[in-house]
Amino acid sequence: QRQSALSIVTQLKSPSSQQPALDLISLALTSKRSSSGAGFEKVIKMIDEMVVMLGKEQEDDEKKGEYCTAQFDSSDDKKKALERSIEDEESAIEDAKEGIETLAEEIAALTAGIKALDKSVAEATEQRKAENAEYKELMASDAAAKQLLDFAKNRLNQFYNPKLYKPPAEQELSEEDKIFVSNGGTPPPTEAPGGIAGTGIAALVQITAHRQLSREAPAAPPATWGAYTKKSEDSNGVMAMMDLLIKDLEKEMTEAEAEEKNAQKSYEELMSDSAAKRAEDSKFLTSKSATKADLEENLEARMMSKKDAVSELMATEKYIASLHAECDWLLKYAEARKSARTSEIDSLKRAKAVLAGADYSLLQVRRSSNFLERRQ
Repeated sequence: QRQSALSIVTQLKSPSSQQPALDLISLALTSKRSSSGAGFEKVIKMIDEMVVMLGKEQEDDEKKGEYCTAQFDSSDDKKKALERSIEDEESAIEDAKEGIETLAEEIAALTAGIKALDKSVAEATEQRKAENAEYKELMASDAAAKQLLDFAKNRLNQFYNPKLYKPPAEQELSEEDKIFVSNGGTPPPTEAPGGIAGTGIAALVQITAHRQLSREAPAAPPATWGAYTKKSEDSNGVMAMMDLLIKDLEKEMTEAEAEEKNAQKSYEELMSDSAAKRAEDSKFLTSKSATKADLEENLEARMMSKKDAVSELMATEKYIASLHAECDWLLKYAEARKSARTSEIDSLKRAKAVLAGADYSLLQVRRSSNFLERRQ
């Protein structure tokens, strides 16, 4: 029995690996105490412990295999999710960059448009001021010319048409002068009118050719003109010429006033439209600037998110590499190790049976004979 058991244990030992438990069993079988029945009890106990240990190792291998498989699956899923996340972040980053670039161009265009609008408004304002100043100068000049012609016409009426003559307004005396005159005093002398030739007109104007009158002096009348022309006819011709000049001046002033009114209206409409346009563009500029700021903030967040995802992906890949180092050998040889342990446990149980007094070999032969007999 001892030799059969020792033979079985020796067959289990592998020359390429250390197996302390089998060495202890072999040592126990070769010891002197194993010659007695009491020695086998210790060896049988060692065999039982080794069978339990091999079962525990197999259970640990199976748990480790399940752990490795689960970790590989979860790590692969995490890796794929991180790769998709990185792709999504890269796509979002590109979209944000394109949006920022487009908004920057639109903001630049709006800013340039507002500057151009302000410049055109300033130019239109300067032009309007110049036109208004020219209008005022023309109106003052024409009014002075008309006043001068009315004065000359009235002076002619004093000599040629006394009925139409309008004397100058009497000098209004002060209260002191009125008292002085009522007491027989002499009224104070009337101040001579100032202006052009004592007319009281301050502006001197030149009647221009656009009034359809020639700048050249009229031709001298014939030598016998005075002999055949009556005084009334002379005055009537001069009066008609003055009336024509006054009419031309009034027409020019009316046209200038209408043009000024239309120009001012157009200017006010331009200012109103420009103000509305500037307000609208400024609103768009503010909105687009805010959108651009939001995109820039989102871009920064996306870039940080991508950076974190890349770092996490690298850590995951490193962990997967460590799993391969830890689990590949175990998973590759799991079945071989299980088969070897099963065979080892069977052999140990055979050795235990031999030591317990059962002739395992004879039992196997008997079972085989019975099996063959049943086949026949």
